[in-house]
Amino acid sequence: MAPATVGSLVLQAAERLEAAAVTFGHGTTNALDEAAWLVLRALGRPPGDVAPIAHEAVDASGARAARALVARRIRTRKPAAYLLNEAWLGPDRFYVDERVIVPRSFIAEMARTRFAPWVKDPASVTTALDLCTGSGCLAILLARAFPKAKVDAADLSPDALAVAATNVGAYRLGRRVRLVESDLFGALGGRTYDLLVSNPPYVNAASMRRLPEEYRREPALALASGPDGLLHTRRILAEARRHLNPGGFLVVEIGHNRRALQRAYPRLPFAWPAFAAGDGFVFVLPREALPSG
Repeated sequence: MAPATVGSLVLQAAERLEAAAVTFGHGTTNALDEAAWLVLRALGRPPGDVAPIAHEAVDASGARAARALVARRIRTRKPAAYLLNEAWLGPDRFYVDERVIVPRSFIAEMARTRFAPWVKDPASVTTALDLCTGSGCLAILLARAFPKAKVDAADLSPDALAVAATNVGAYRLGRRVRLVESDLFGALGGRTYDLLVSNPPYVNAASMRRLPEEYRREPALALASGPDGLLHTRRILAEARRHLNPGGFLVVEIGHNRRALQRAYPRLPFAWPAFAAGDGFVFVLPREALPSG
């Protein structure tokens, strides 16, 4: 038998993942990319392009480790991010485990452009809030996008905040990112911010009942948002204005709920940033357009 190579292990893994009908969407969108991630990490390599190293031979112990990790992925139906305790938003790595949902947010793309064109002067953002912070990833990206800003990262779950604390510590942002246990705005008092972002729960009840096994491994608290998926978004819209400074913006991710949201709020002038995967997943509203509550 010919010795295994990185490329052959990845192709074999992709075939096994496809045959097992696993579900993707927690960092990868297809069997080949998921296989590459699993195999490279099992071999102690960083995730990335397999092509330059595809022909490299892999010893027997490395091949066994790669195959065992793929088998575990299939057997447990846990997202690869949980098996590897890592999730990636672009080039940025975050620690994750089953106390938080796996980070996947279009808002991360906006953070890398400092929320242009809505934020005209990045230096003007001195306070920001990441509501429903989960692993803390967006709060960290906010702090990096706006070096002068103090960032509050709020979440209802103490378990999620423990994971966020790990990530904030890893990025050495403990002096600028404050973790707050809060049911949305409940524990924030009268604090106001120049920028407020949120990737809240937004899965509707019907979709929750149909979730694939991989998604059921995530905390339901971070996914479910009432019959139409807008329970949390409604609360955010009702209260956000009094937590934003004049000229500030609200940025909220809502998944596939654009039509339902616009039916519920026909008079709000939602802006919908475009992403490579399309638009309609995130809305932006200036403070002055928000309900006065």
